[in-house]
Amino acid sequence: MKRSNAQRLRDALEDDIINGRRAPGERLDPDALCREFGVSRTPVREAVQQLVASGLVTVSPKKGTFVARVGIDELIEMFEVMAELEGMCGRLAARRIGAEELTALREAHNRCEAAAEAGDADDYYYENEAFHDCIYRASHNGFLAGEARQLKQRLKPYRRLQLQVRQRIGSSLEEHSEIVAAIEAGDAARAEQAMRDHVLIQGERFSDFVSSVRRFGVNQPASA
Repeated sequence: MKRSNAQRLRDALEDDIINGRRAPGERLDPDALCREFGVSRTPVREAVQQLVASGLVTVSPKKGTFVARVGIDELIEMFEVMAELEGMCGRLAARRIGAEELTALREAHNRCEAAAEAGDADDYYYENEAFHDCIYRASHNGFLAGEARQLKQRLKPYRRLQLQVRQRIGSSLEEHSEIVAAIEAGDAARAEQAMRDHVLIQGERFSDFVSSVRRFGVNQPASA
């Protein structure tokens, strides 16, 4: 999947931030980023805007742009809400999906399989986004889809981070297969549960996620 300069820059900065190469509180200088990545100010500005939307950076008037400080408690709460929103999308999609939308969902799943076989975590992430968006559209609830997309954008870097955990892509793909099967069967309850479980961070996935974000410098709660 071809990505624009702004997308590539955003992904590079995301990787730097979640891998600790850019520390919380560090200032991001636009001119320095232009020189470092060999791009104009336009993709830098677009990338920064997207990072602000995802909560990875903050803009302080008259001071500049800085790497944000994020708490793990807040992340877990957002994933809990995301799981419920996606579960609702899955339930409605199982009841409302049309023939063309079902074909698009199967094709999106096939592209995820190809990205997984290629071992490309970033490509898998973007194909995964397209897969989820097929389900949002198939819910035929514009308000719900809009809320899901907004929160998904906020959680984007951390959803990408999950895919770096060993064997997570394979598990994600298996979960996609269950979601597709439930929607094909028109089983709303099964589709809802499969979507919720796919997103919710629990059990071993919770431990892996916490271990990852600790390595990458996400702030910990006082009780941790």
